[in-house]
Amino acid sequence: MNGRVCGHVTSMTWKEKKQALQLIYERFERDVQTYKQHAICKIGCTYCCTDVGNVDINTLEGLVIRERIKTFSRPLKAQILKKLAQNKRAKEKQNIARCPFLKEDDTCLIYDIRPFSCRQLYSIRECRDHGPMVHRQAVALAKKAVREMQQLDDTGYSGHLSFILYLLDRPEFRTLYLAEGFDPQKIMKFGKAHGIIINRLAS
Repeated sequence: MNGRVCGHVTSMTWKEKKQALQLIYERFERDVQTYKQHAICKIGCTYCCTDVGNVDINTLEGLVIRERIKTFSRPLKAQILKKLAQNKRAKEKQNIARCPFLKEDDTCLIYDIRPFSCRQLYSIRECRDHGPMVHRQAVALAKKAVREMQQLDDTGYSGHLSFILYLLDRPEFRTLYLAEGFDPQKIMKFGKAHGIIINRLAS
């Protein structure tokens, strides 16, 4: 990771940023509708949530997910936090790990606010034996959407789900991020060890 301490001025509120994020999601879905109509994906198909195991998010998406977790009942919240910690340890060992939000019935606990890395995934063939097959045009549109999200969240970061949520649970990091501060040096060690991307430099 490389970066410098830098101020950031924006005219967008956090509510407006979340709305803009939703618009990126919706535009992508419209743009890939023609391709996704050939997808064989269905409820209960969890290859992307288990075997692939790379559910990446940006900090803005992490903020949305974190707010949802806060609304859970105490037992469910405790269960999810435990699963996130287990997922983090597994990913640090570079092991494949089941998404913490995948329920026992193989449906998604946060499907309505699922991150873009989940939204972009589909396949036009069975994944189990050969992995997913996606149209090249859809891949290009996904890359464009990722760049737009990184620009929208340009004082934030991107990385694996449990890593980003771990950062947002740290009061110092969360306070700086919510104040739209930008200081990658503060997470340099963690960022290098966990493959964290600096959105401003990536976009």
